[in-house]
Amino acid sequence: MTPRLGVRLAALLLAGGVLAGGCTSAASEAPAPKPAESTSSTTPPPEPAEIALSVKDGATGVAPGQRFTATVTNGTIESGSLVGADDTVVDGGKRPDGSGWTSTEPLGYGKTYTLKAKATGADGKRVTASSTFTTAVPDRQLSVSINVQDGETVGVGMPVIFTFSGSVPDRAAAEKALRIETRPDTKGAFHWFSDQQVIWRPKEYWRSGTKVTVEAEIYGKHFGQGTYGQQDEALDFTVGEKLIAIADGQSHQMKVLVNDKVVRTMPLSMGKPSSSTPNGHYTVMSEHVGYTMDSSTYGVPTDSADGYETWVQYAVRLSYSGIFYHSAPWSVGDQGHRNVSHGCLNLSTENAAWLMDRSKRGDIVTVRNGGAQVLEPTDGWSVWQMSWQEWRSGGSA
Repeated sequence: MTPRLGVRLAALLLAGGVLAGGCTSAASEAPAPKPAESTSSTTPPPEPAEIALSVKDGATGVAPGQRFTATVTNGTIESGSLVGADDTVVDGGKRPDGSGWTSTEPLGYGKTYTLKAKATGADGKRVTASSTFTTAVPDRQLSVSINVQDGETVGVGMPVIFTFSGSVPDRAAAEKALRIETRPDTKGAFHWFSDQQVIWRPKEYWRSGTKVTVEAEIYGKHFGQGTYGQQDEALDFTVGEKLIAIADGQSHQMKVLVNDKVVRTMPLSMGKPSSSTPNGHYTVMSEHVGYTMDSSTYGVPTDSADGYETWVQYAVRLSYSGIFYHSAPWSVGDQGHRNVSHGCLNLSTENAAWLMDRSKRGDIVTVRNGGAQVLEPTDGWSVWQMSWQEWRSGGSA
């Protein structure tokens, strides 16, 4: 091979290699890798605390019976206080979970207070809030009385009656201030027979052994039209054994049931045809030893043909209109045979003493076959004269 031929061949081989190399590279080249997507997110910065006070700065006419609060979001309460303009410190404390501060005693009427709170936020910074306000001056105040006595053991029919010293403009506000706590839980409801009286009764007769706490937290509560509560009331009572007496005007007998078992049957005399005993479910209201039965107390003069003024040894009131069961030794010959009374349930002295010794306020006395008259729910504590549906319809809702 001549030198010229070798150089030419080498040039051709070199050119071919470049072309081959170029074809091979184009066929096997992989696409460039894409940059990896980020999976991390940006953590937001911690937020500052915010304090919400339950009363606005500069507020006037504030009801003093409410709880005053400072509530914290995005943080924890450090301290709270409620102080009067005269430097009176109102009791209160931090909530266990650190979410705020709550007052624990009512304020005075017509006074100025300042509510303050400090909190630390999730960002570690401290914030404060303050509100100065003035409480209301009542146009009128109402007190309340409760028919049950503290520590009393009552019958299964006992209603809880709240009687205010005047009319209540806002019934819903009044109901909200009244609390009945029962153990075990007992379903019940309020019913208003007037603007001055509201009654709570269970749906059915109380269960024996039930423990009841009643609280009328009316002080400082606004009941509408400038009317405020004057003083709180509270009591506890227990429901005793179930006693129901059933008086029958046809058989002239009274059956006494204790815990649904008949324990005694007694002859009686009820109201004569001209003054028949109203039929219905009565509730024992009061018990008396040595009592004068006076017809003038329900509108019949003692010197009239149907009037009377008679002393009896044992008497138990069942209605406002003058229905009692009582000892009546003068009618023992009629008891068990005929109805001769002015409307009361006549028993012998022995039987009246036995029943009164066994019974208690809140027990039920049911009258059957007394005549045409029917007991009105408003006559005494006769709340069981109404169905549950009727009863519930008399609430504020």
